[in-house]
Amino acid sequence: MARRHPQWRMSVRTRALAALIGLAAMAMVAAGLTAYSVERDHTTNLVDAALLRNGAEVENLYHEGVDPETGAPFASVEAVIRTALGRVVPAENEALGGFMGTELAYVPRATGSFRIQDDPELVAALAPVSRWSGADTMTVQTQQGTYRVRGLPVHSEDGSQTGAVVFAFDMDAEYAEIGNTFRTYALVAALALVWITVIGWFVMGRMLLPVTVLRTAAAEISSSDDLSRRIPVTGRDDLAALTTTVNGMLARLEQAFGSQRQLLDDVGHELRTPLTVVRGHLELMNADDPQDAAETRSLVLNEVDRMNLLVEDLMTLAKARRPDFVRLVPVDVALLTDEVLAKAEPLGERRWLLDSLADVQVQADPRRLTQAWLQLVSNAVKFSADGSTVGIGSRYSPATGTVRLWVRDEGTGIEPADQERIFERFERLDPEVDGTGLGLSIVALIAEAHGGQVGLESTAGAGSTFSIVLPVPPGAGSGQTGQAAAEEEAG
Repeated sequence: MARRHPQWRMSVRTRALAALIGLAAMAMVAAGLTAYSVERDHTTNLVDAALLRNGAEVENLYHEGVDPETGAPFASVEAVIRTALGRVVPAENEALGGFMGTELAYVPRATGSFRIQDDPELVAALAPVSRWSGADTMTVQTQQGTYRVRGLPVHSEDGSQTGAVVFAFDMDAEYAEIGNTFRTYALVAALALVWITVIGWFVMGRMLLPVTVLRTAAAEISSSDDLSRRIPVTGRDDLAALTTTVNGMLARLEQAFGSQRQLLDDVGHELRTPLTVVRGHLELMNADDPQDAAETRSLVLNEVDRMNLLVEDLMTLAKARRPDFVRLVPVDVALLTDEVLAKAEPLGERRWLLDSLADVQVQADPRRLTQAWLQLVSNAVKFSADGSTVGIGSRYSPATGTVRLWVRDEGTGIEPADQERIFERFERLDPEVDGTGLGLSIVALIAEAHGGQVGLESTAGAGSTFSIVLPVPPGAGSGQTGQAAAEEEAG
């Protein structure tokens, strides 16, 4: 088998910083290139403006000027060219020249950083300038450089003499100043990227610290199975929200694992006794004695039924923490109250009363809500005598925005010291009364799954009233029908 080498993985910190540096570098390059292009265009425009000004002066001299030596109009093209070249002072990186025909005949004494005659290719390119039909500006590219040139042809009236005045700018020299500026910009940008890298490394590390904490906590939890640990939440950003979400997930996992452990403990504890009873009677049963076999069979079936009921209750408790334990739909409380009363009547010989009806709708799971309500009814029947009153009712309270569902009986009642613990698992106040001790725990979990709670009002020897209080959406309640001590008696 080929040996697999561990792949190098780039951390989130490094990737985020690399992305930041990449974006900053691209922004700086784009800004630099844009500024460089703008500056080059600006320089070209300034050169063209200077060429136009110089050309305008020569044209004005050619058409309207006089020869300073004679005081009369110019008598020759040569005089125009000499006078023009003598009046124009070349700027930096600018050169002047005068052509007679195709020959460069005149060069001013005052020169800039370069001379036209120093570049033979430029002279050759400008040789035809005297034959141009008019002034023109163009770009000339030679091996020595790039030039921006404006030529102004000068002709005698009879056309016997031709010449031209030429102005040329060394654009390489002009652009070199811009290049120096942007080389400095590139150096500053590089130093800025170095500082961004250094500072960004520490800033990214601090920003991603919650991620590191999350990873460490997850690793520790994975190795120790300690789901009780919570991660400190700092700040109010997305990472803080992520930390809160992870803490919520840990809480749900802890609750789920706790429920599983409790379920296993409950199953082991509660099923051990009936299984021991079944095994003991089967071992002692005389298979040759029909009566003993029949009695043992009846006892075993009874224990199996009890175990089946216990398992069903335990499964209900295990599902109670799941998100799909209840499926909320609009439920008409008045109609549900009537249905529960109708289902309760066959449970025992009691004086069944409808105390009141709440004309309201709630978001609830009608199946689970009926299960919890009938469990309270079943308890009322178990702990009350035949012929006693059992009342069922519902009432909406606009002040609190809740609806209360209740079952009241005239049974044995519950001592104050026992009223809180009866909702715990496997709590049975009277061992002689048949049951698993899980009924009220299931009722409490169903109420909790609906966002409500259970309540109890009881007086020892005088009966009890168990209630389920549920929230009501705003505007859902409309009224109340029926009265306490309602008129209908059934059974």
